[in-house]
Amino acid sequence: SLGLCSLMFVCLFRHIQDPASQRLTWNKPPTSVLVIKKIRDASLLQPFKELCVFLTEVKNLLVYVEKKVLEDPAISGDENFGAITKKFCTFREDLDDISNRVDFIICLGGDGTLLYASSLFQESVPPVMAFHLGSLGFLTPFKFDTYQSQLTQIIEGNAAIVLRSRLRVRVLKENWEKKARVDEKGIILTNGDVESSRKAMEYQVLNEVVVDRGPSSYLSNVDLFLDGHLITTVQGDGVIVSTPTGSTAYAVAAGASMIHPNVPAIMITPICPHSLSFRPIVVPAGVELKIMLSRDARNTAWVSFDGRKRQEICHGDSITITTSCFPVPSICFRDPVNDWFESLAQCLHWNVRKKQNYLSSEDEDF
Repeated sequence: SLGLCSLMFVCLFRHIQDPASQRLTWNKPPTSVLVIKKIRDASLLQPFKELCVFLTEVKNLLVYVEKKVLEDPAISGDENFGAITKKFCTFREDLDDISNRVDFIICLGGDGTLLYASSLFQESVPPVMAFHLGSLGFLTPFKFDTYQSQLTQIIEGNAAIVLRSRLRVRVLKENWEKKARVDEKGIILTNGDVESSRKAMEYQVLNEVVVDRGPSSYLSNVDLFLDGHLITTVQGDGVIVSTPTGSTAYAVAAGASMIHPNVPAIMITPICPHSLSFRPIVVPAGVELKIMLSRDARNTAWVSFDGRKRQEICHGDSITITTSCFPVPSICFRDPVNDWFESLAQCLHWNVRKKQNYLSSEDEDF
């Protein structure tokens, strides 16, 4: 039986996919591209204009741009660039659906532009090419200096990708309203009774879900369930539920480990827990997490999704978190492993230390 177990392990090991083997392939050449530019950043105006001219005039691609980007006076007032903008297709966030119109995405800015691109697509996400034109740039591996040759390679399908898992988050809110009845004269009467109605909202999250105590001075007091079982109560400033991509964001600042985006997992990290033994943990990607206010919580909690859509969580509300079926295909500069370690070194200065001096034989005598 030991030999059979060893054989099964060897067979399993042989079927583990090499992260570098994930490649970008087109069923047909791309014809449209979404360009996302960081708003109100004057340093991005010239790169944005250069890129759009290249995409429309040289590569003959249909360019999608958010309407508020073109409302920038530095763009709308540029007569020379006006002829190019007339060829653009525009859209508005939360109003126009472009999910089936775009072949790939280009981000100009920092990591926030990639998070924003993810939020625009609640289901399948086109491949994303992110240029490092912001402050940190952990998720943006491409430099703009050689954008023409890099884009040509992407359009030809010569690139590696990393599938960044997202979280599917469902917020169920309990709305309590006073019951009302109308008498014979048409006067609305209330008798003090209340009735509840449920309101559900869904979000796709690339980095993390953060539940915190908000403006209250009391400890956050929330119950954490895994697959229907209560596993712990978080007492502290809050809790972070993150993807492997988000493990190098807020979670790492709160003491969590850094996980490569190819690892299928969900991280649970307490924020300043009032406990000496509450360590961050990693759970399998297939589990369902639920967060609710504890029955004896002194105050409400607040939740945000990738730093956006912040809202209050009251008694009776619940936050359900699972791994999404729709990851973000992020285009690599080299490959998933090398890009990740390059970001650790360049952006977070991981394990930077002055080297120890060599000890010669003469030194050993002292």
